Amino acid sequence: MWVTASLGAVRVPTAIALGNFDGVHRGHQRVIEPILVGAAGPLGDRAAPVPTVVSFDPHPQAFFSGQSRSALTLPAEKGVILAELGVQQLVLLPFDRTLAELPPEAFVRSVLLEGLQACTIAVGEDFRFGRDRRGTAEMLRAIAAKWSVPVTIVPLHCAGGDRISSSWIRQCLCEGDIATANRLLGRPYSLMGTVEPGQQLGQKLGFPTANLALSPQKFLPRHGVYGVEVTWADGLAVPGVMNVGRRPTVDGQRVTAEVHLLDWAGDLYGQELTVALRHFLRPERKFDGLDALVAQIRLDCEAARSRWATA
Repeated sequence: MWVTASLGAVRVPTAIALGNFDGVHRGHQRVIEPILVGAAGPLGDRAAPVPTVVSFDPHPQAFFSGQSRSALTLPAEKGVILAELGVQQLVLLPFDRTLAELPPEAFVRSVLLEGLQACTIAVGEDFRFGRDRRGTAEMLRAIAAKWSVPVTIVPLHCAGGDRISSSWIRQCLCEGDIATANRLLGRPYSLMGTVEPGQQLGQKLGFPTANLALSPQKFLPRHGVYGVEVTWADGLAVPGVMNVGRRPTVDGQRVTAEVHLLDWAGDLYGQELTVALRHFLRPERKFDGLDALVAQIRLDCEAARSRWATA
């Protein structure tokens, strides 16, 4: 996977899927599918279009609102997911005032055709672009046709009659509805982070935890306890229990993500882990003391272990 924010560093020519793709959910995957058809392998014809996802950083909503916007998929996570789909290049266009003010035809000509040398383009039917979001998917098709570049407009993908969207997934995560969020994503929602030293409280209670250093830009699910799958870079995966929240029983002051690995022991400091959320076990709550907390952690571990065994 080649990742760049510079048009000067893009591997061309390209076959482009264009959009924000926050979450790379099942609807996004439908938009990406057309650019993968007939794609050359990494060692194939160098003149063949490179399957490329083109997105924006920061998200246009964050730019116009002036407020930071947490992401379902950070750039590094997005790159991993896209590579697994068969995408070979991720271009993160810097979204600034200059790009925002480009008229639709200028955006297509200067960015997509001249900068990215697009041979084919795919977008969702609700895609908007250019100054004041004047450009539509049909307008993109008409403009690109002047240069004989085909544009595939992908219909909105629905689940249960409703359009799959990043907003819907965020709502599910806020409610602890992990099953629906994962179904809409087409994979478990995951947190990636490096293990950092903590207060060692879990070790003292008999349940050592790995404290994940997470980006402040990462969207976090409802505070509570989750049954999870923890994966190392080499592919090793083990079940675990993760707490996301402020740890009210011990007067925690900041939001943390701590994971206890079931039936596993070892040194995790400095290692990067991917924690996939499988089940929401319970909301975070304050207990009357450490003994009550330990008793509940035992129940949480048994619940996670049971669900893992029947998955």
